[in-house]
Parts: sequence; C-alpha cells; structure tokens
Amino acid sequence: MSSSIPRSAAVAAVVSAALAAGLLAGSASASAEDGAGVRVHDIQGTTRVSPLAGQQVTGVTGIVTGVRTYGSRGFWIQDPTPDADPATSEGLFVFTGSVPTVAVGDAVSVKGTVTEYVPGGLSSGNQSLTQLSKPVVTVVSRGNPVPAPVTISSSSVPDAYAPEGDPAAGGSINGLTLEPRTYALDYYESLEGTNVRIDSSRVVGATDPHAELWVTVKPWENANRRGGTVYGSYEDQNTGRIQVQSLVPLAQQPFPRADVGDVLTGATEGPLDFNQYGGYTLTARTLGTVVDRGLERETTDRQHKNELAVATYNVENLDPTDPQEKFDALAKAVVTNLASPDVIALEEIQDNNGAKKDGTVAADVTVKKFTDAIVAAGGPAYDWRSIDPEDDKDGGEPGGNIRQVFLFNPERVSFTDRPGGDATTATGVTGRKGRAELTLSPGRIDPANAAWQDSRKPLAGEFVFRGRTVFVIANHFGSKGGDESIVSHHQPPNRSSEAKRLLQAQAVNGFVKQLLAVEKQADVLVVGDINDFEFSGTTKALTDGGALYPAVKSLPREERYSYVYQGNSQVLDQILTSPGVHHFAYDSVHINAEFADQNSDHDPQVLRFRP
Repeated sequence: MSSSIPRSAAVAAVVSAALAAGLLAGSASASAEDGAGVRVHDIQGTTRVSPLAGQQVTGVTGIVTGVRTYGSRGFWIQDPTPDADPATSEGLFVFTGSVPTVAVGDAVSVKGTVTEYVPGGLSSGNQSLTQLSKPVVTVVSRGNPVPAPVTISSSSVPDAYAPEGDPAAGGSINGLTLEPRTYALDYYESLEGTNVRIDSSRVVGATDPHAELWVTVKPWENANRRGGTVYGSYEDQNTGRIQVQSLVPLAQQPFPRADVGDVLTGATEGPLDFNQYGGYTLTARTLGTVVDRGLERETTDRQHKNELAVATYNVENLDPTDPQEKFDALAKAVVTNLASPDVIALEEIQDNNGAKKDGTVAADVTVKKFTDAIVAAGGPAYDWRSIDPEDDKDGGEPGGNIRQVFLFNPERVSFTDRPGGDATTATGVTGRKGRAELTLSPGRIDPANAAWQDSRKPLAGEFVFRGRTVFVIANHFGSKGGDESIVSHHQPPNRSSEAKRLLQAQAVNGFVKQLLAVEKQADVLVVGDINDFEFSGTTKALTDGGALYPAVKSLPREERYSYVYQGNSQVLDQILTSPGVHHFAYDSVHINAEFADQNSDHDPQVLRFRP
C-alpha cells in the first residue's frame, strides 16, 4: 500500500436500483423542480436515505471541508447557511473516483447524481452513505473559511442507541425520521458529511494496522480500570465511541500510535464519514496529539504447587513462515505473563507451511518451533498433543489448516493417551468404577456433526494432576463473519453466525453431560476461543442444565473482556468449569487486545484450581 491509509478501498455498491426494489426506504420526489438549485440539506433529507436518490441535481453549493486522495476518493462540501431542522445534515460527500482537484476552503457548485452507496454491499446490512456521483464541479472562489465544526461531546450524544426497526420494512430504520436528540445513531446520521470536532478524548481502541483508532466522548460509559469501554449487553450499546482516521496521507504524516487508555488531546476536526469498517468515522483534517498514559501488559499470579493452571491462547495463525520475533514474543508471554501454565490450549496453530495450499496438514514443525522458543525464554519443556485436520476442512485461512493444540508441562501433569483419534473419528465417554474416561485421548468431539462443517472440531484430552483426572476440551467456535454491524440499518442487527455457534455449543454441552452422567463430580474444563460473549445464546447453550459455568463471570463486570473490537472491550475467549471444579481463580490476562503492538489480537485466559 502506498500513502493511502485505511481499508476503505472503493465504495461498495450503488443502491439506487435497490430503492426501486424497496430494499432501502426513501421517497423519489424532488424538493426542487428538475433538481436545480437544490441545497445540501434537501439532498440529505430527514431519513437515512435521500429523497432525491437516483436523481440528477445541479447548482449544489457549499464550502469544501475535506479532501480524500486515497481509497474512496472525493471531497466533502458543507452549506454554510443551514436550515433549522436538526435532522438534516448540511454536509455531503462528493465521490470523484480520482484525486480531487479542489482544496479545503474552495466554494464550489456541483452538478451530479444523488446516490446511496452501501459500504460492504447490500448483503452487509450496513447503512448507506448519501453522496453525489459523477460530479461536474465548478470552483466559485477560493480561500473561504470552513464552516464551524459541530462539537460531538458527552452532552450532545444521546444515551439511547437506536430506534427499533420498522417491522413493515423488515426491521430497517432507513425510513424512520431521524430523532437526533433521542438516539445516538440518529444523531451521528444527522451529521453525516458535516464538519465535526471532538476535544480531548480517551482512546478505547488502539491504533490498528490500517491507521485508525477509536475514542470515546463518554469516558464513564461502561469504563474499566485500564481505560477501555466494556461491551456487556446487546441492549446497552456504548454510544460515545467514534472511529478516527486521518485525511493526511501517511507519507506526509504518520498516524499516531495509541494504546487503550491513552488520550487524544486537543481538537480533532474533519468531516464525519460512514464506512464499512466501523460506521461513523471522523476523517480528520486536524488530528489531536496522543498522550501516552503508560498502559502496561498484565502478569498473572503463578500457581501454587497444589494448583493446576490451565490457559487458553489464540496465537493468531502461527506457522513457521512467521518471523522468529513472533515466536519469541509469544513464548515470552507464556513464561512471563502467564507464569508457565501447566496446560495450555492453543488456537490457530497452522500447519507446517502456513497458508500454502499443497495438502500439508501436519503441524509438528510449528509446535516444535514454539515450544523451543518457550524453553529459550526460560520456560518448561512442554510436551504436546493434537490431531491433524483434514485438508481445508476446518475453515480459517485457506491452506493454513488451523487447529487446537494441547501443550502440557510433563514435570507437573501427565497426559493419558488413549490411541485411535483422528480427524474423522469421534471420541466417546466410558466409565470404570464410577470414574469417567475418554475412549480416545486426544480425540475429537462428534466431528461428523454438521455443526462443525468448515469449522474447528473440539479437541478433548485426559490429563492427570496429583492423581486426579482432569478433562480439558479445547475449542475454536465459528467466527462472527456474516453478522451485521451494530450500526446496521436493521435494528436490532441480524447476527446470522450465532446459529452455527449455538449448534456447536449444544454439541459440547451434550458431551460434557455424558462425562457428568458417569462421574458427577468430574473435573471438566471447556476452554478456547468461543467467539461469543458471556451473555450470548452460545454461552447459555454451553451452560445448559448447569453442566458448565462461565468462569469469566467470576470477575467484576468491568474486567470481563479478552478482545477489543471497534472500541468495545468484549469477551470472546472463555474457560467454563464443571460443578466439580468448586474453587478457582480466574484471570483474563491483558497483554494484546488493548495495544497497538500485538502478538495476537486475543488476550489469553488462565484458571487455577485444586482438583
């Protein structure tokens, strides 16, 4: 990539045809005859979709407030003489497709077609961006003052997130008149394309590889002690979050690096955009300065000699083609930050040549490189167990063949091998003298179940610690891919990926119940990247019948998170315990998700208990 910044490549889909098909609500009537002399607020209208969508307009005037020379190229204009309706935005994006020839402060008159573009395409469920396409631009004068920005602040953003979608429109809010004093999404939409400003604001989403970060204008909103904003309910969205990008190409001005808890100080000002990767985004002409608040990576307590420490860690597509620095950093985290757990369930271990598609499925080289790095970092010589998947049958990066792997410290815990497990053979439960056993260890749980199609199959293993058997089930449930964003025009959004995870959770819950039917007080830990929240239907299915308890709920609400997405600190990684695990200490060890410099995008989880 050259000096352009975010992923915002081309805008995805013209939806004027969708208007006719009824996919987007909106009126086709113009507010001025033949589209002449139309004002910006006439184009924006009082709903999310322009009443002039699909029509050509002429003589649209305004002052240029921002120019984007990368990605979706174009510029923003703003009418310096607003109307009195708070629902109508006075700003508008003009999509040129090539580097614009105008400059900030130019007064322009534009002829073009009013279009509604859906970043990500119609199937994404995203709201649309009102803009002028195929423009003919006339510069009337230069050097004009930019219209004063609207300040987005804690007092201006409503606490309620969004209205309920119209059932008659399939749950869409597109046709509803905006209520910017009532709903946060309506407030932001009423400022679409407008020159806006935020003052000093706390960072709640670290700078990412695409040169963007997230701040909140409501620092108290579901705050945690490390500076983030916790996502704790579908019904309680964090309304103060906003994404920040820069209009200045990276070659001219590097984007600042910020961690969660840092502060973007001073004024950040520019047009309010809407994009596929975060919704409403302040595209900054003027960017504040990041003040480092010194967030440190956490270190968990070391287990007592009588405690078994079990961890889960998604190591993000680890394979031998990754630089040694990644292996070393992950290894150091295991030894230093996780205090060398006795058992570690790893997710996203790739095969021996990574994403190369040549039929390779073995991962022994990957694991050896990692365990060697752990020894070099001063940690134990971990042994390991896993099952190679069928080629390209478990989802993830094509050719990578990700899978779960058990690492265990043979000086502290032993693994009970019961041979015969492979990619397609299911392990089962048997019993002897009231003690549960796995028929295969390691073994996969119900791999033929349709719930695991193109997804990672759970890996079950039988361990012994101080004479007590402990069953560990390592998971990597289906991703949230395909879900609509929380800024979807459907409210509530469609979370289609939940259906698969629900079936996966039911399969794992059923297997745990088989173990408990044989041995009521069996020590069972279900661990891994569950890809869902502690309050989700997935977690409820895992815990059905009291078979499991989500250990993350033992933490205060403000400490429940393992991942940061769009400024929301949230739970994806979990350890769940059977009733036999009576007393435990749980820790979500924050070493990655809140930092611009990451070795993985997930934080590991550790549970310590006395079997």
